[in-house]
Amino acid sequence: MVTRGDDPRTKRGAGPAGGGRRAFLAAASATAAGIVGTAGCLGTADRVRVLSAGSLAVALEETVGPAFESEMGRSYQGEYHGSTVVMRMIEEGTKHPDVVVSADTELLRDRLYPERTDWDVEFAANEVGIAYDPDTALGGRLAGDEPWYEVIVDAGANDLAISDPDLDPLGYRAAQLFELAERRHDLEGFREAMLDTASREPDESKLLTGVEAGNRACAVVYRNMAVDHELPFCELPDAYNFGDPTHAETYATATYTTDEGYAARGRPAVYNATVRADADNPDAGREFVSFLLEEPALLEDCGLRVGDALPRSNGNVPEAIEP
Repeated sequence: MVTRGDDPRTKRGAGPAGGGRRAFLAAASATAAGIVGTAGCLGTADRVRVLSAGSLAVALEETVGPAFESEMGRSYQGEYHGSTVVMRMIEEGTKHPDVVVSADTELLRDRLYPERTDWDVEFAANEVGIAYDPDTALGGRLAGDEPWYEVIVDAGANDLAISDPDLDPLGYRAAQLFELAERRHDLEGFREAMLDTASREPDESKLLTGVEAGNRACAVVYRNMAVDHELPFCELPDAYNFGDPTHAETYATATYTTDEGYAARGRPAVYNATVRADADNPDAGREFVSFLLEEPALLEDCGLRVGDALPRSNGNVPEAIEP
């Protein structure tokens, strides 16, 4: 039986007001280039530029970035896209950030090692579930005791959204989720049926726009995104929510190959960060990554997990950053 998670609106406690969060999200969605903005107005010599997974846009722009500026006296500038797009931009040389943040640890290592970096640190974890509008027919069923897979299999056109699997780990995790659920619950054809039905959103920051507007029932998202948008979140079993490392072997049995030919295996949803080898401001980059590791409470307040197993280092991590 699938359990319904607590409504994130009752779990936030003290923190950014809903109006501020929604104003930011609206601004982010309206920015086609993906550049959300600069949190402060310090000089560029004291600026850190971060190119990050889109699912962290609100956490970094509203919480971590301003705290970093206040503590370190450096300006924060963030830009947010699907992690696959982030890696492509760096490989093609169209973006030159100091810090790179990925929603899939192996994606960063596969695409950037060893030419563009030879280290990274894992700093936060997440889980995949379904954010929904309880006032829609499907959302009302998700709020009840019906198994989630019996609900979304009835989705019609535009009822269900996923991030584009060819652009974003959240998208290919949705495909892998459908594959794992198909096996676990003996749902023949479930994966392909859901991929055929779901609307694919190329801009991760817009994934929940339709749900918020009341013209889409639900979307496959990370938990922190439901918190960001103040939407109810349907929790899924650990066996396929990519949130429990003890199920890593099971996750790895599900795969998705992107249109670029990248074969992604299912992996726990963990974020990692690195500083580019040829960063314009490597000192600022290392300071920012260190700040991420030293302020887990900021990340937890944004709906992310930072347990005893994090942070973890990989490769030749600079001594100043080593967890």
